[in-house]
Amino acid sequence: MITSKENQRIKNIIKLQKSSERLSQGLFVVEGYREIERALISGYEINALFACEEITKSTELKSIIQKTSKPNETEHVSKEVFEKLAYREGSDGLIAVFKPRILQLSDLKLSDNPLIIILESIEKPGNLGAVLRTADAAGVDAVILCDTLPDLYNPNIIRSSLGCIFSQQIVSTTTEAAINWLKKKNISIFCTYLDASVDYRTIDYVGSSAIVMGAESTGLSDSWIKNSTQNIIIPMKGIADSLNVSVSSAIVVFEALRQRQK
Repeated sequence: MITSKENQRIKNIIKLQKSSERLSQGLFVVEGYREIERALISGYEINALFACEEITKSTELKSIIQKTSKPNETEHVSKEVFEKLAYREGSDGLIAVFKPRILQLSDLKLSDNPLIIILESIEKPGNLGAVLRTADAAGVDAVILCDTLPDLYNPNIIRSSLGCIFSQQIVSTTTEAAINWLKKKNISIFCTYLDASVDYRTIDYVGSSAIVMGAESTGLSDSWIKNSTQNIIIPMKGIADSLNVSVSSAIVVFEALRQRQK
């Protein structure tokens, strides 16, 4: 059992709280039974598992160990050490280190009739995490992040997505590359935009579709608007002129899902 906060492996996990360390080491930390389990189920490669038996449930620890490819490399740590490692309050005594999964547009495996979410210049981890939960719930083919440099494995994204980040095909690329890829795949582009737009409910999403969302503060770039199959808008009855990007994504994506299931 590790009882010293000065242990080198413990120090390294603490280092991984920084984005620069995650990128340079090619590792990231996942905290919590649910999130760790979802990463393992989704095929992520585990590097190490740390457990505090004073906190965690024995059934959950056993379940995680059974799912790992390295069952003999579980490190047990004292409660004091674990509390040093824990990123969030009320943690359940499990922390794991994983290797990231980096995908390119060419790696995406699409269904015959894909539904894709595209986010341009989204920077808030909570918003991205919430959109990933929507993507998982709706069964979209992929989420494409454009013209932003998100730290995809930021613990706030993992937490706010409830681990749904691991079930998604996610690509970070440029707007130009994404547009060219969509055109080659004959995927219609529907941009949420205020001008020259129609009610999102009047659009047919049954065919291959990409729903494009921008940041609340800046909206979408001209490149998306120029290449849009149709701009769409969510009618607003109050004084607000916009919704949170995660809410807007859910509204449009589930309309598309409703049409496809009809």
